[in-house]
Amino acid sequence: MKLRNGLQAKFLLIMALALVVQLLLLAVLLQRQERAQEEVITVTRDAMAGVSSDSLRRRGEGMVLQLGEALTNPLYYFDLDAIGSLTASALNQADARYVLVYDAEGNIIHDGSETIPSYGKRMDDVFADEVIASGSLLTQFSEELMDVSAPILIGDRRLGGVRVGFDLEVARGFQDRAVAEMRSQLDGLGSRQLLWAAAMAGGIVLLGAVILWLIQRWLVSPIRLLADSARQIEAGRFEVDLPTSRRRDEVGELMRAFSRMSASLARHDRDIRRMAYTDSLTGLSNRLAFREALDEQLLRIRGAGQQLALLFADIDDFKRVNDTLGHDAGDEVLVQCSARIRDTILRHAGDNALLARFGGDEFVILVHASPKEGQDVRAVAMALADALVAELGQPIMTQERQVFLGTSIGITLFPDDASTATALMKNGDIAMYQAKVAGKNCYRFYSRAMDLAVERRVNLEHELRGAWDRGELSLVYQPVYRLADRTMVGAEALLRWNHPRHGQVAPSVFIDVAEQSGLIETLGPQVLRAACSEAVRWQQLRPSAEPLSVAVNVSSRQLRSGGELVQVVADCLRDTGLEPERLHLELTETAVIGDEVHASEMLAQLRETGIKVLLDDFGTGFSGLSHLRRVPVDGVKIDRSFIADILRDPDDLALTSAIIAMAHSLGITVIAEGVEKAGQYALLRERGCDQAQGYWLGQPVPANEFLALLG
Repeated sequence: MKLRNGLQAKFLLIMALALVVQLLLLAVLLQRQERAQEEVITVTRDAMAGVSSDSLRRRGEGMVLQLGEALTNPLYYFDLDAIGSLTASALNQADARYVLVYDAEGNIIHDGSETIPSYGKRMDDVFADEVIASGSLLTQFSEELMDVSAPILIGDRRLGGVRVGFDLEVARGFQDRAVAEMRSQLDGLGSRQLLWAAAMAGGIVLLGAVILWLIQRWLVSPIRLLADSARQIEAGRFEVDLPTSRRRDEVGELMRAFSRMSASLARHDRDIRRMAYTDSLTGLSNRLAFREALDEQLLRIRGAGQQLALLFADIDDFKRVNDTLGHDAGDEVLVQCSARIRDTILRHAGDNALLARFGGDEFVILVHASPKEGQDVRAVAMALADALVAELGQPIMTQERQVFLGTSIGITLFPDDASTATALMKNGDIAMYQAKVAGKNCYRFYSRAMDLAVERRVNLEHELRGAWDRGELSLVYQPVYRLADRTMVGAEALLRWNHPRHGQVAPSVFIDVAEQSGLIETLGPQVLRAACSEAVRWQQLRPSAEPLSVAVNVSSRQLRSGGELVQVVADCLRDTGLEPERLHLELTETAVIGDEVHASEMLAQLRETGIKVLLDDFGTGFSGLSHLRRVPVDGVKIDRSFIADILRDPDDLALTSAIIAMAHSLGITVIAEGVEKAGQYALLRERGCDQAQGYWLGQPVPANEFLALLG
């Protein structure tokens, strides 16, 4: 095999020359004298190594124990100056490579330096896990290092610990120097005894020097340069400058490959950082980048008299865009919203604000102001929130359609509301939720009372879980009468919660909690099944009478569940044996009109099973009567707010009459809610209303009392 003119060939050539010279020298040397010298040196080296190792260990352990005792009080009172003084003194030892003081969790408190660059970082070297877990003096070794650690205790309480790393190379250097001195003495003795071997020894030394020089030039220096570059890369400095090598051997190829690798790592690091800190859809900062920026701002301005405002903005009803137009349209809407928010911030806050997207439809804005410069952060935040609400309330064009959304904004202030990043973000989220509760498309400042409201709501949600199984939830039934002959034709099933401590909880309270938490998706099928079973009992008690219908309310969340609602209804009808035409499902007008296309498809599927669909609270959603032509329903229930004043308000009477006439023209049944007076009943019958319910006709009663009405 032909060797190229590379490192391998050079090394083989040098070794061949050295071998020839060595054979010539060995032929004239006294083998016994050389062996004796080597044995003496070996025994001496081993003895010195043992003594040096034991000595260094005892010195290191004594030093660490003494240092641990000295650090107890400074660490207990967290006196960084005293800790730094002690650790710096220890670090001045010739063979001390590092001195670390750490807390009970393994986080570095001091490293002996003035700036303490490693403060707060968790120890992650090869010895760290054993050091953190150890409760006593611990000595560990590696090839180059002796690590001695000891916990710092006050009584049984562990405050932390101290570590000292001793450089074994120092001890080895001492041994090497001692051995070299002994070798020199032995060589001198041998030279006096064997003067004729001096020339040969000189030749060996000269040859060794030449070999070392060649190795240093061809191998050691390039490798050391690569090692230094590798340490820079390990420290995160990927763009290292390596000299261009013209060598055509293996080391030259390695250096050029290393340079290419460094450039590639730097490029990938920039890409990874951009992906890690940037939202891929909008190009804004993401949650991680925002949190780091917030922590940095708080650290910088703490105690400086500056103020911050955190604005949590959530796009209202954004899920409807994804559900109706698809996720591509949703992404387009988010991009437009982020652009509007960014432009609004530039106009009202300029460079004093940072914008980030937290994911989904949540955006967070950090605004800072300095009272010393006459800036009021509350006023700035309020003006910005007003502008954002107005801007995001404007229609957005996507896929040639106008989308009307809005935004709910929660605002919290530093240092008035909280002093930590976690608390500020929690408060902003709470305030944003209160803006949602207040009707959306508005903003709310955080207040202490919000915490109590959220806590009450969380407790209510927790207690609502399992309330049906515990028997706290039950159904009551309000009769529905036909106006023409005042005959009962059915009943509406209404859910009630008898709390063991608070008594009767208003449906408007716990139904909203169930909607927001998703519990309605569990309670809805349970209520539906119970109502269907009860309706079957009604027919069994009066088999020859006109069948009574049962009306069950369905939430907008259940309507959005798609085919799941259709399947739940079909299962209930099959399992209970209730005829489909006797089941009436009531949906609010706002839930249906808010997503008309999807609702129309769902209602059509429900009606195909034979059930009846009623539009509840009709007239409160500000929708035109023309919507009745596009939404397949069997009946509408006029909201009680119109019925309450039909005897004295001509406008309510006219609107009620118009609803009845329009519905009848479309073949839709009309049911009036909230009939509480005989005059209302008579007027509704006169205007042609089909059915009615209300306290004047019959209050909601438990199942057993309703059975008594049928008897």
